[in-house]
Amino acid sequence: MAGCAAVPDGPTRTKLLRRGFVLEAVTLAWNVVGVAVLALAALAARSVALGGFGLDSLIEIGASTVVVWELSGSGERRRAVALRIIGAAFLVLAGYLAVQSTVVLVARSHPHHSPVGMAWTAATAVVMFALASGKRATGRRLDNPVLRTEGRVTFVDGLLATAVLLGLVFNAALRWWWADPVAGYVILVYGAKEGRAALRPPTLS
Repeated sequence: MAGCAAVPDGPTRTKLLRRGFVLEAVTLAWNVVGVAVLALAALAARSVALGGFGLDSLIEIGASTVVVWELSGSGERRRAVALRIIGAAFLVLAGYLAVQSTVVLVARSHPHHSPVGMAWTAATAVVMFALASGKRATGRRLDNPVLRTEGRVTFVDGLLATAVLLGLVFNAALRWWWADPVAGYVILVYGAKEGRAALRPPTLS
């Protein structure tokens, strides 16, 4: 196809696949730790944004597992199934946050200060942006839509970490308690958008 780089063969492709596996392994490891850290921080701070971000980390674990499964095989059918699984998971996240954030706003629940949550989300933003860059470049060279899609998920994960961090900072510094559920709505919009995009049938050339 004109304008697209040729898909590498042989040793180069093997090296790129190995890089893809390493990127997903790092993503998995970070998010496994993140689920535990965020669960404890969310409970201690009563933060819907931290809880939602913890669920996002759980979904990222599932998405990375799907990518590892897809990279281990081949075929359009496997890729389509992988994208559908990722999409469905994000729609579930969006539904949960729609209910939880609304309940918190209506009840005017005030979250507590969370130094652990702020430190983890700040570190996560840096790590996710770096991983997303690697996945985007590797997916492009492999011409792999699943790895590229999951790379976008990882990039927005970094944006979400930044949004949650800002909500926590505003709550701690200015007592803007509503910033926490608003950050939850940010994750909601992202989850719905990415879910619909992943469920959309891929365009084949």
